[in-house]
Amino acid sequence: MDPVLAHKVSRSLEPYHGVVYFLPEAAEEYDKRGVMGRDGYFASRSAPLGPVPADVVIATFFNFNPKLIEHAIPRAWTVTTPADMLDARLEAIDRGLRRLLPDVVTSPEVKRAADLARTATDGCTTPGRPLYAGHAALPWPDEPHLVLWHAITLIREFRGDGHIACLVSEGLDAVEALITHAASGAVPSAVLQASRAWSEDDWNAGIERLADRGLVDAAGAFTGNGAAMRQRIEDRTDLLALPAWEALGEDGCNELRELVRPWSRAIVDSGAFTGGPPGR
Repeated sequence: MDPVLAHKVSRSLEPYHGVVYFLPEAAEEYDKRGVMGRDGYFASRSAPLGPVPADVVIATFFNFNPKLIEHAIPRAWTVTTPADMLDARLEAIDRGLRRLLPDVVTSPEVKRAADLARTATDGCTTPGRPLYAGHAALPWPDEPHLVLWHAITLIREFRGDGHIACLVSEGLDAVEALITHAASGAVPSAVLQASRAWSEDDWNAGIERLADRGLVDAAGAFTGNGAAMRQRIEDRTDLLALPAWEALGEDGCNELRELVRPWSRAIVDSGAFTGGPPGR
């Protein structure tokens, strides 16, 4: 399996899953359960793990300021349950996809894409993948557009668990990982810093630590060694995610990408990702 193809498939599928973190429908459903604002993101995504303490969510989410998570967990479980939050998230993505992709959710193409994505999940395994394992224990939805969303969620969490392992193996902490992500040019540093709630002092201290290791300069831009390290992380992450795509095969990967890519583009073009995510 070509890791480059696998990476392209992952990127093409991401908006179909990731839009749940930005939907107004999600904020509405979480509010109904008494979980307000950004707390909804942490409670809904960690719900498959059960009512675990904040430290477990901090460990598995990795790059958020712990204070954000400590605000949400365990308070969320005093007003609702993990099962209720899972129902809320599924209701939110169902409503959101029906609004954004009304013709897609009932199409034969979405059924085909769901079958392909579910086949890919057959290659995922649970050891060393805690967020994936929690999500993999959930029942599959019935409707094809939700089966597709759940399958992409499993693949994403499988890849994400591997990515965190790669970051830790390179000796990066949460802030340092974000700084290297920003230095790669993928996402502006201001977006990463604000969305993960790290202060200017935290961010600058992270830059200093990385500069001491010769990985960035004083402005947070990569040195040669830093760029090589980040590429090593990305390449290793892709390799650790390969079992899913190997289960599907190159032809299946290409077909899945061609099916989902226009839907993901439509979601992005709708403006669903602009203005900041409700509840995140």
